[in-house]
Amino acid sequence: MALPSRILSKSKQVYGSRAILRSEHAMPVRFFAKEAPRPVLKGDEMLKNIFMEVKKKYETAVGILRKEKITIDPDDPAAVNQYAKVMKTIREKADLFSESQRIKYTIETRTQDIQDARSYLLALKEIRTKRGLTDELGAEALMMEALEKVEKEIKKPLLRNDKKGMALLMAEFDKVNKKLGIRREDLPKYEEELELKIAKAQLVELKKDALEAMEAQKKREEFKDEEMVEVKSLDIRNFI
Repeated sequence: MALPSRILSKSKQVYGSRAILRSEHAMPVRFFAKEAPRPVLKGDEMLKNIFMEVKKKYETAVGILRKEKITIDPDDPAAVNQYAKVMKTIREKADLFSESQRIKYTIETRTQDIQDARSYLLALKEIRTKRGLTDELGAEALMMEALEKVEKEIKKPLLRNDKKGMALLMAEFDKVNKKLGIRREDLPKYEEELELKIAKAQLVELKKDALEAMEAQKKREEFKDEEMVEVKSLDIRNFI
């Protein structure tokens, strides 16, 4: 049998599950004996609903992956773009968050009880750092400078419910955005660029996993005389 058909012996679903549902956790399922039925409690019903929802999303994702051709080549812009499109289709069909939506949700839930603007900006920095995002433009420092300017003007710490003070801060932020060349109307473009970066990073991980699997198989006696294939020639659909 040819080497490509055997290299991913870890699991037929290794790529589908890692690329789409890496953050999902396995959910235990209870089985009750037929001869000793028990009433379903509210907690059990909620757990069942969660399990069925996760199962539905997973099956939707895998179903799309079985149809779409993905080329594991993070150095090929066309391959990265195609992979990003497939991931977008999966998110839309399975009702999953995009990275931008996930970040927005995290910010909203993490900062909803923060009352002052300074703590809010520090929370944003913490969220960015924990998600591995870089502030390449130095926007955070400029935003903090803008806040300090406003607080110096109003002569007190700025609270988020201070409409007049927040309006001053938003005006200063508009100046920062203009200085950095950031326009609100370009936000969809920035989100698309972020998704492409994430798609490329995921393809890098897929390529790494495939190479590790092939290297492991190569060490086995029955594969020692076979040459390793190029990762980009693999068709993920054969292993799902």
